Amino acid sequence: MGHGASRLRRVVREVAKFGAVGGAGVLVNLAVFNLVRHTTDLQVVRASVIATVVAIVFNYVGFRYFTYRDRDKSRRTREMTLFLLFSAIGLVIENGVLYAATYGFGWNTPLQNNVFKFLGIGIATLFRFWSYRSWVFRALPTREPAAPPSPVLQTGPTGPEKAKQQVP
Repeated sequence: MGHGASRLRRVVREVAKFGAVGGAGVLVNLAVFNLVRHTTDLQVVRASVIATVVAIVFNYVGFRYFTYRDRDKSRRTREMTLFLLFSAIGLVIENGVLYAATYGFGWNTPLQNNVFKFLGIGIATLFRFWSYRSWVFRALPTREPAAPPSPVLQTGPTGPEKAKQQVP
């Protein structure tokens, strides 16, 4: 198998790990959303934002220590800043969908809230996957195998000088 096949296997493993953490994060997000919705008088989008923030914290731990544990850890402040920036954009995408459905279209039953919360999570997840793997959890540089020395670049005596060295 060539380089392309091994790269494809790595991406498939990454997507599977991202999906496992993300799937658990979705469950955390929806559970917290419904818990806050049913135990407080907060408006739907505010309850959703709280749930999204809890899920962001959960996901960071999962991504850093499971999905991307082999990635560069040398610049944690930069990593955390970018993670929070892209997570905030994802939060706006996710809750923007819920806001539009609830206040733009008047779809505000518990079932509709959950459907549009889930749809927003899905759209935001596509953005988060791309941004996290591209900017936040950067791959360590790969080390290319050293190329054999080129015969043209060999140094040392040549021609008559080499012949003099070979004569006893």
